Amino acid sequence: MVGRERVAGHAGAPAVEPEGNMSRIRTLPRLLVVLALAASASGVLAACGGGGDQTTATTQEQSATSETTTATTETTETQAAADGKQIFTANCASCHTLGDAGATGAVGPNLDQLKPNKSLVERTVTNGRGAMPPFEGVLKDDEIKAVAEYVSEKAGS
Repeated sequence: MVGRERVAGHAGAPAVEPEGNMSRIRTLPRLLVVLALAASASGVLAACGGGGDQTTATTQEQSATSETTTATTETTETQAAADGKQIFTANCASCHTLGDAGATGAVGPNLDQLKPNKSLVERTVTNGRGAMPPFEGVLKDDEIKAVAEYVSEKAGS
C-alpha cells in the first residue's frame, strides 16, 4: 500500500494519511480559532470606542444637545420672568411696590422690603391675605407660579 499506513495494533483498521498531512489537518482548527479570536477582538475594540471618529462625533452631538438644552432652559426662564413681570404689572402693581416692575403701590406691603419667598407669594396670590383678594380662578395656575417666581426673584433687587 503506497502512501497509506495502518494504525499499529489494529488489524483491519482503516488507513490513515501519513503524519505530514495529519499535521496540516490538525493545524486548520487552530488557525480557525485564532482567526475567530482576532475577529472578536476587533469587534470589542470597535465597540469600546476603537473608532475615534465615531466617539468624537458622539461627544460633539452630546455637547450640542447639552448646549441646546441649556439655551432652551435659559429662554424658558427668561420667558417665565417676562410673563411674571407682565402678570404682576397688570394685577399687582396698583397695590404693591416692586422696584423691578416700576410699581409704587401703597395699599399692600412693599415687596422690596418684605422680600417674600416663592411659596409665600404663591400661597398669598392663590388664597388672598388680609385686604388682598384671592386670585385663584382669576389667574391660571401657571400664571400664579410665574408671578410668584418673578416676585420672589426680584424683590429687594
